[in-house]
Amino acid sequence: MKNVLDVLKERGYVKQVVFEDELYELLGSQSVTFYTGYDPTADSLHVGHFVTLMAMAHMQKAGHRPIVLIGGGTAMVGDPSGRTDMRSMMTKETIQHNVDCFKKQMSRFIDFSDGKAIIANNADWLYNLNYIDFLREIGTCFSVNQMLTAECFKQRLEKGLSFLEFNYMLMQGYDFLELNNRYHCVLQAGGDDQWSNMLAGADLIRRKTGKKAYALTFSLLTTSEGKKMGKTAKGAVWLDANKTSPFDFFQYWRNVEDDRVATCMKLLTFMDLDEIATLTAHSDERMNAAKERLAYEVTAIVHGKDVADEVLKQVKASFSLDVNNMPTAEISQPSNIVDILVKCGQCKSNGEARRLVEGGGVSVNDEKITSHTWALPAEVLSKGEFVLHKGKKVHLRVIIR
Repeated sequence: MKNVLDVLKERGYVKQVVFEDELYELLGSQSVTFYTGYDPTADSLHVGHFVTLMAMAHMQKAGHRPIVLIGGGTAMVGDPSGRTDMRSMMTKETIQHNVDCFKKQMSRFIDFSDGKAIIANNADWLYNLNYIDFLREIGTCFSVNQMLTAECFKQRLEKGLSFLEFNYMLMQGYDFLELNNRYHCVLQAGGDDQWSNMLAGADLIRRKTGKKAYALTFSLLTTSEGKKMGKTAKGAVWLDANKTSPFDFFQYWRNVEDDRVATCMKLLTFMDLDEIATLTAHSDERMNAAKERLAYEVTAIVHGKDVADEVLKQVKASFSLDVNNMPTAEISQPSNIVDILVKCGQCKSNGEARRLVEGGGVSVNDEKITSHTWALPAEVLSKGEFVLHKGKKVHLRVIIR
């Protein structure tokens, strides 16, 4: 079997590795227990978590054992990485609810049966730590001067970094040490914004135990402009169907930039690399087929094949204007087109809806709407339904309750 580090590199996952030659040999010679951490700051995973979940799935397929570490303890502090302000504090009850939601979603990516993977919660060892003992045992292994050079702290120093958050690196390093003691975990993997924290953990294990430990970071999912992917006009793209509908999820991937399609296929699907190269070899209208395939594959992984099949049918119906299979929204009797757009979830506010109408981006059935005061005519109201068109890509069957 091919070394999984080669697989990850071929697909574009690998960003940085510490002690790479040693890790390569280890991954090629035995089953390695590794972990990736997720702080439960919301009740759903989002697109930003997608790359690490897929990388873990590839590693598990290659015979290695993942530990999904849920940060029930570190979420009480908050990771300063990539932040310009301090995260809001959450209650233990909220954190536990989010942990339960994460476990359910992750089961679509990771096989937890028969000990093939482990879910751990760092609250199990962080909640009851004796702070004096922790400082004496762990704090002495960290240099403040060195910590202040870490990117996650440097970005925050100008606006202010609380001592609460300054503890985060120590706590994440301690997580790695604890997982090493409990499960012989020797590798931490995750997003590249965690590099400093990972190095701290690997160094802590080597200092405290004399054992070898490794860190591996994955590329972040970005647009061609270098911005993180996963945001829309409606907000974050979630993996929970109740927060981002499967139809909207599908459409997000269907509309990615042409030059990001191959990258997304490599990182977010299990498609063969030769097939990806063939599908994305063109820079004309043939890319539409590649985008549709990307959207289908990703939706099938996150929501299941049956849901992906249904969404694909709805998408095709939207573009062929097949009302019976088109995505549907039900609303109470609206006052005007602005009210319709907001109630259907196509605009977040009345102001956004007015601007969309005035820009010529809205039609009802075959009529282009040019005034934000336009209201449904009597014949449409009596029929009880109509088709709302938003731009060229959104076509929605609207039923009036």
